[in-house]
Amino acid sequence: MSRVTPEWPALPYERWQATRDTLHAHTQVLGKLAVALAPPEPQLQHAALRLTTRGWETRLLPAPDGSGALTVVLDLHEHHAVVEHSVGRQRRAPLPHRSVGAVTRDVLASVREMVGPVAVDLSPQETPWSTPLDEDEEHATYDPRQVAEYLTAATRAALVLAEVRAPYRGRSTPLNAWWGSFDLAVSLFSGRSADPPSDDFIMRNAMDAQEIAIGWWPGDQRYPRAAFYGYAHPAPAGYQHAPLEPAGARWEPGLGEFVLDWDDVRAAQDPHRAATTFARSLVRSSCAVCDWDPDLAASVDSVPPPLS
Repeated sequence: MSRVTPEWPALPYERWQATRDTLHAHTQVLGKLAVALAPPEPQLQHAALRLTTRGWETRLLPAPDGSGALTVVLDLHEHHAVVEHSVGRQRRAPLPHRSVGAVTRDVLASVREMVGPVAVDLSPQETPWSTPLDEDEEHATYDPRQVAEYLTAATRAALVLAEVRAPYRGRSTPLNAWWGSFDLAVSLFSGRSADPPSDDFIMRNAMDAQEIAIGWWPGDQRYPRAAFYGYAHPAPAGYQHAPLEPAGARWEPGLGEFVLDWDDVRAAQDPHRAATTFARSLVRSSCAVCDWDPDLAASVDSVPPPLS
């Protein structure tokens, strides 16, 4: 018998799209500040945000005036954008009933007040809209109840991804929150380099190594359903036929990725187990098809155990 619980809430895209797009745009402000202030890292890791119990946050960002460090937070419980300085100063901007442009201007004013001017590119990335973030008056829908449901779902997804990543003995990324694609993801690396799929700035810097990516997104215009996903780069011919579990896992040609829909996870007797089964089977199958070291594949199943 299937079981659906409030801890694994439904996220019907058409119902919360307006709030989703506004929240996505707010995360871009944090990401743009990370790009401007964080020391560059391979695979663009300096640009990644993180999901915490509060919501979306930057990592520790060096203050350009040398006064310490900043963290910028989307507090999805109190529904504020928060700019915090390491010396204890804090500024807050409410999120509901306000446009992305208004919130962005408040956040940048707080940053400027605390650490001086910061040059930030405010053009949105990987979105169907192009209005600069500080001029965006279109995105102003923010339903706190829908945001709470999103955070609950994202937290469940994050726990799945973190558990699958934990025992892996090769190089891996932290659990990242990506503000361009508005998803959560971890990448596992083989240790070999790879040719980027294009010379686009993001592709040539983010995809210059062999990797297996597993992640979760809340749906978008291309694929209007929340889902776990995964892929290997580079993928050999026939990769789409790799065997995956559980039964709902499938190759999605339009995305070029494997997916397991969130609703299939929610309906499972044990949703967490269904999602981890998908992610681990994707890693095992990808390692086999892509000719990775078998010991790396085994480590995802805790062989050998992480601790002895």
